[in-house]
Amino acid sequence: MKFVDQLGADETIEHWDRRHRRLGALRSGGDAGYDEFSNEIFYSVRLGRLLDIIGDRTEYAAPLRILDAGCGKGWFAHSMARFGHAVDGIDVSEHAIELCRANATGHSSFHLSPLADWQPPYLYDVVYSIDVLFHIMDDALWEASVLNLAALVRLGGLLLVVDHESDVDRTWSFYQRTRALQRYQSLLEPVGLQVDRFVPYGFRGAPTGFLVLQRVF
Repeated sequence: MKFVDQLGADETIEHWDRRHRRLGALRSGGDAGYDEFSNEIFYSVRLGRLLDIIGDRTEYAAPLRILDAGCGKGWFAHSMARFGHAVDGIDVSEHAIELCRANATGHSSFHLSPLADWQPPYLYDVVYSIDVLFHIMDDALWEASVLNLAALVRLGGLLLVVDHESDVDRTWSFYQRTRALQRYQSLLEPVGLQVDRFVPYGFRGAPTGFLVLQRVF
């Protein structure tokens, strides 16, 4: 099904800034169809899956350097910083980034930037993007975003992207398009990232989860 009014890049920025201003801390970056209690569980489940992948060890003298790509109001980034990691968070919503900065904890910093444009002076141990990429409707921008995030991962580091576990692309609405896992694989393997596994959320039967890739060259 084709949605003729699907969001362009500028419209997407406006949509998410309005959403972050209008909705509460959890529903704005979670599932707007869930109540606050369900979103509390939803966030906790996703954080648990993230820790299953990254691991539960940290080192104060040499913390993991992590990028939260599309951090929203910072729930996951703040959690990672409290765990002792060094975290950068980026998002296109000015309002969300203002809140992130106001609530920053530990070794964390937050920046207004699209995923495709972020260029820090260092690489990351872990780059993750939670429930963001399937809101990029334009395929060229989606590809540029994925490739830029991949370029920020150090040798041996991890890229975690969230999408549906599917072998076909599908447009769900004017602001949601999921891509086949094979598309990520064909895009990223030539630039040195190898698929490790898919970790489903396991939340209320949804096919969503983390595609885990590791930089091997």
